[in-house]
Amino acid sequence: MGVKEDLLKRSNGVCELCTSDSSLSVYEVSPSNGSADQSILVCGTCVEQIKDVDKMDDNHWRCLNDSMWSSEPAVQVMAYRLLKRVGAQDLLDMLYLEDDVKTWADSELIQEEEVEVKDSNGVTLQGGDTVTIIKDLDVKGAGFTAKRGTAVRNISLTNNPEQIEGRVNGTKIVLLTKFLKKS
Repeated sequence: MGVKEDLLKRSNGVCELCTSDSSLSVYEVSPSNGSADQSILVCGTCVEQIKDVDKMDDNHWRCLNDSMWSSEPAVQVMAYRLLKRVGAQDLLDMLYLEDDVKTWADSELIQEEEVEVKDSNGVTLQGGDTVTIIKDLDVKGAGFTAKRGTAVRNISLTNNPEQIEGRVNGTKIVLLTKFLKKS
């Protein structure tokens, strides 16, 4: 049997990341020797977003919440790398990888440029910091206003240096850094 046939059997004919069954192809998780053990079966949407960071849709990658628990090391490595890329620190904190799998995952992790995220006063922000909202902000789609003076604890950084993620009134939202100050 060939690699694709092995992967189709292993995955029951669906994408090993998002479970789609359309446009399936073999994706070698680098560094790879081309074997099924070091490859995954992915759909066209996943492979397009893996190869082109600018086309990444964070909503599509919600599927990683399930696929990160795969028993296949190649799927675990790819889920780890994608979780890093989308900045899903809460899921990364839950993910446990064996030492050899973690080494593989980190070996070719796409190192995007380190972008400094700064608050309204020019102070550098890091994941886990606490910030304070400096202006009342209407939260679209959630039906409430994030009030000035509200502390947002344990923030997460995003791929955009002008935005962070945090919980306000129990809802995880994206906030513009120009309306925040580090506490």
